[in-house]
Amino acid sequence: MAARRASRELAGVSTASKDAALETTARLLEERTAEILEANAADLADERAAGLTQALRDRLTLTEGRVAAMAEGVRVVAALEDPIDEELERKSLEGGLDLRKVRVPLGVVAVVYEARPNVTIDCAALTIKSGNAIVLRGSSYAERSNGALAAVVREALTEAGLPEDAVLMVSGGGREELADLATQDGVVDLLIPRGGEGLKNALKDVATVPVIYAAAGNCHVYVHADADLEMARQIAYNAKVQRPGVCNAAETLLVDAEVAADFLPDVLSDLHGAGVELVGDERVRELAGGVEVGIAEDADWGTEYLDLKMVVGVVDSLDEAVDHINDHGTSHSEAIITSSGEASARFSAGVDAAVVYTNASTRFTDGFEFGMGAEIGNSTQKLHARGPIGLRELTTYKYVVQGDGQIRG
Repeated sequence: MAARRASRELAGVSTASKDAALETTARLLEERTAEILEANAADLADERAAGLTQALRDRLTLTEGRVAAMAEGVRVVAALEDPIDEELERKSLEGGLDLRKVRVPLGVVAVVYEARPNVTIDCAALTIKSGNAIVLRGSSYAERSNGALAAVVREALTEAGLPEDAVLMVSGGGREELADLATQDGVVDLLIPRGGEGLKNALKDVATVPVIYAAAGNCHVYVHADADLEMARQIAYNAKVQRPGVCNAAETLLVDAEVAADFLPDVLSDLHGAGVELVGDERVRELAGGVEVGIAEDADWGTEYLDLKMVVGVVDSLDEAVDHINDHGTSHSEAIITSSGEASARFSAGVDAAVVYTNASTRFTDGFEFGMGAEIGNSTQKLHARGPIGLRELTTYKYVVQGDGQIRG
C-alpha cells in the first residue's frame, strides 16, 4: 500500500517538483558512478550470473558510458512536456455543461524485467514525470545493480520533497512471487513485463491486473526486388550485429528471389565475418558463395535468438514476405529495403507490427530514439499503447464537467 499512497500524493505535485527530482537523479547518477559500477561488478561475478549467455551478460553490464547515458536520458525526460492535465478535448453540452477531457496518471505501475539495470532508471524517470508510482522487480542476478540505482532515485525524491515510496524495488523471486505481484488488484493499476515468451506465458496464466506485454522481438529485414543492395547490405548488418542481445535486433533476413544471387554472397560474408551463425533455406544455402550456412529448422523462423545468430530465407514476392512476417513475427519491428514507393506502402499496410520501417534498421525502435527520453518497454499489443511506452502511454484520462446547477429532467 506504500506505493498506492505515494501515487496519490505524486499525482498532484507540480511539474517543477517532478523535474527537480529528475535533475537530482541525473546528478546523483554521475556522482555515484563508481558505487554503481562496483555493485554491477559484484553482480557479474556472482554465481547467479555464471550461466548467462554473452548477450545477456552484455545487457547486465554497466560502464561509465552507460551510466552517463542513463543520466542524459533522465535529463531528456525532465525536459519533456508534462502530460498530466493536458486537455484532450473540450466542448459545451446542451444545457450549458462545460466538459473537459484531461490526461491523468494511471496510479501504480509495476514492471518485471530481466538483466538490463538501465531499465530501473528509465522506468523510474518516466513514472515520476507522468505522476505515477512504480514497483520494480528485476532479475535476481542484477539485484545489487538495481538496488544501487533505485536507491539513487529514492534519495532524489526525498531531496525534492516527494514520497520516496513512489519508487519501490522488490527482490526477484520465483513464479510464486511473480504471481503475487500480478494479482494485486486494487494496488497495481498496470503491470508491464519486459522479457521473453516464457515470462509472458507465466503471467498470462495468473495475472488479474491489467497487463501490457513488452514482449519478444522476432524482427525481420526484407530486401525487396527494387532495393539498393548496398544500402540493404548495411542495414541488414546493422540490424543484426550492432547489438544482437536486444529486442529490436533483426533475427530474420528475407531476400527477394529476383536479387538473391547478387545480394546474398556479400551480405552473408559480412555477417559471417562478424561472428554470426547463419542458418537458411535451401535456396540461401545454394547461393551462399562459400559461406557456411546451416539448415534452417522450422523452429528457427519463430525464434528470438538475442545473440549472434540469424535465419535467412528467399521469398518469391512481397506478398510472400508479408505473409511470412505475419506468420512468424511478434508484431515488434519490421523493415523493408526498397526504392519503390508502392512496395513500401504495401509492406507498411500489410505487416502487423508496432513499428514498420522503410530503408532503415529495426534498431531504432527505442523510446530515446523516438524522442521520448526513455521507454518502459515496447508494446506489441494493440490496445492503449503500441510501440515504445513513454510518458503518454503511462496515463489515462478523466472527464471533468463544470455546471451551474443543472439537473437532468
